[in-house]
Amino acid sequence: MICTSLRQWLSLLEEKGLLKQVNKLVDLKYELAALGKKADGKYALRFNNVGDYKIPVVTEIAGGREFFAMAMDVPVDQVAEHFARAQANPIDCTVVDASKAPVKEVVSQNVDLSTLPIPIHHEKDSGPYITAGVLVAKDPKTGIRNISIHRLQVLGPNRLGILILPRHLFHFFREAESMGKPLEVAIAIGLDPLVLLASQALTPPGVDELTIASALYGKPLELVKCETVDLEVPAQAEIVLEGKLLPGIREMEGPFGEYPKYYGPASPKPVIELTAMTSRKDPIYQTIVPATREHLLLGAIPREGGLFQIVKNTVPTVCAVHLTPGGTCRYHVVISIDKQNEGEAKNAIFAALSSSQEIKHVVVVDKEVNIFDPEDVEWAIATRCQADRDVFVVAGAMGNKLDPSSDDGLSAKMGIDATVPLNAEPGRFERIRIPGEDTISLEDYIE
Repeated sequence: MICTSLRQWLSLLEEKGLLKQVNKLVDLKYELAALGKKADGKYALRFNNVGDYKIPVVTEIAGGREFFAMAMDVPVDQVAEHFARAQANPIDCTVVDASKAPVKEVVSQNVDLSTLPIPIHHEKDSGPYITAGVLVAKDPKTGIRNISIHRLQVLGPNRLGILILPRHLFHFFREAESMGKPLEVAIAIGLDPLVLLASQALTPPGVDELTIASALYGKPLELVKCETVDLEVPAQAEIVLEGKLLPGIREMEGPFGEYPKYYGPASPKPVIELTAMTSRKDPIYQTIVPATREHLLLGAIPREGGLFQIVKNTVPTVCAVHLTPGGTCRYHVVISIDKQNEGEAKNAIFAALSSSQEIKHVVVVDKEVNIFDPEDVEWAIATRCQADRDVFVVAGAMGNKLDPSSDDGLSAKMGIDATVPLNAEPGRFERIRIPGEDTISLEDYIE
């Protein structure tokens, strides 16, 4: 079943025993995030009694790769490839009338963020942060939509500080600001996993990621026009904040606990001034606890989809790619290939490193190695790799500024070829196996 709203998705999770209700009073400062982290990878949480708010809060709605597989209705090992197909075959969205959009049930142009249960996640976070808001903007030159997720610090009743990395929104805002104009934005909160995933697609300029969400649904995503800005947002969202990125204005934002499990430092950042808020009559607020698997996988799966295609262009026998949780789902990638020629492993490494400035370390293994099992990958490195022959390092490449080991984003890159040499003598690298081990059940033999 493909769910096209947060509510449908929560109902499906509850049906499968993967949504737990928290009725005990929970504090927005730290306590909610701590509980969310405890549930990470196990089940989603719905907090029904948060501070003085009547609005419930959900988190961990997709805390594992199995959750995303269920959302896509595909096997777990096909998640990245399925996303890649959707990205390559987008479907146009459709715009519906406001009367058919649940997010238009309540409309207000007097925005007060204190009415929303926005958590403080970490000890040194500089305040409450919106972490699951999908920001919609348009290219000032072409008018093509773009969606993305950013950390958004509450600075006042209708003001948000925003971290904008040098991607599409950064260029849109720079273009608008150069003309002395604000950039219109809308922030949709309370969405199903497929829209969240689509927002993280690594696309070239001119691609509307909402059309990737449509492809993941297998039908057009329903959008509705905003009230005060010329944008369209998912009609099934729980809450939408409309506003403008102000030109020439910077205010202090941060620190904030980020995906590498370190704090992103405080510095002057752009500011969003909110002009309207629309919502359902009984909205559900959604938050993502930073550095949990939900956070990491939202970034990893779309990146894996794009990475798979890039590596396949270079090494057609690529079997799978995996951005590992231990590598923050950004910095470490493991690739399996069905090696036909010597040198293919290194070509796969080059392709992976060129695909994203975030990737630091690449390991290539043979197809029988389980790239989702760290022990199996480490075994391949231990028994099929010699450092002087199979490891190479590139110094002074562009990395990620959120990596605290980098020199303001300047980073070394490393590739490890842990594949079996094609000219190896027969049997030298043959893995031991016990016939029937894969199918036998120990429980059938234990009284």
